Amino acid sequence: MNEREARISEIEEAMTRHDFWADVGKAQAMIKELQELKDAQEGLGKYDRADAVVTIFSGAGGDDSEDFSGMLVRMYFKYCERRGWGYQVVHANENDHGGYRNITFEIDGKGSYGDLKGESGVHRLVRISPFNANAKRHTSFSMVEVIPRFKKGEITPLPEAEVRLEFARSGGAGGQNVNKRETAVRAIHEPTGLSVHASNERSQLQNREHAIDLLTAKVHHLRESLSDAEKEKMYISKTTQVEWGNQIRSYVLHPYKMVKDHRTLVETSNVDKVLEEGDLDVFIEAEKNLPQS
Repeated sequence: MNEREARISEIEEAMTRHDFWADVGKAQAMIKELQELKDAQEGLGKYDRADAVVTIFSGAGGDDSEDFSGMLVRMYFKYCERRGWGYQVVHANENDHGGYRNITFEIDGKGSYGDLKGESGVHRLVRISPFNANAKRHTSFSMVEVIPRFKKGEITPLPEAEVRLEFARSGGAGGQNVNKRETAVRAIHEPTGLSVHASNERSQLQNREHAIDLLTAKVHHLRESLSDAEKEKMYISKTTQVEWGNQIRSYVLHPYKMVKDHRTLVETSNVDKVLEEGDLDVFIEAEKNLPQS
């Protein structure tokens, strides 16, 4: 019996005692530890059972890239609906024709982070541009970022001195103001340059709290996912060098139809089923079965 198995047995034995719930806080902590130990035993990561927060950024390319981001948003919403998960938009910078410069949404679904974390990376679209009068083929890029949705108290708050807040009016498509007050909040982590927006709440205070919570989660997740050497580098360089890289998946609509994942080499010619119906299972399962580095 190894150390993990011994601790599992120790907690399970403690749970059978009549006085286990005498100290509620201690009991809850032990139950949480037991779940984490069992997850590790099953090969799950520390936060795989958590809800997810997804952010999509448009790359260079204007309307085409922003339209592609909109396609990805709808794809993930459809996937959530297929899984019976709820979702809510935290912030959306939308253009006039349903595209997004950037958008952040939270997913209410146990294990959604574990299933979707492999979607993080650059996605590539190849098609005839609907925004080009000459009907030329165009390549667009969008960046998907997936982090766990942490609960209050699960991670250490950021020092106030590290966080800078900016305020603006909440806006809709085309930049039209929903109201006259500056309720939208952008929170920036000064040491790393990481930032988040929150604008869906009614008050500035609520958006401020939401933005700080999201920023704390983002910084915590990035720190945990990097090596010690990379952590040092993160404070020197800005996050674009950390976040952007080669595409993980391509969606080709012209001159042929195919969706191909470049990590697993899984591909399908049924592009409509993927983009319009959110049929991502084959890609997600294949990515989850890749050897862990």
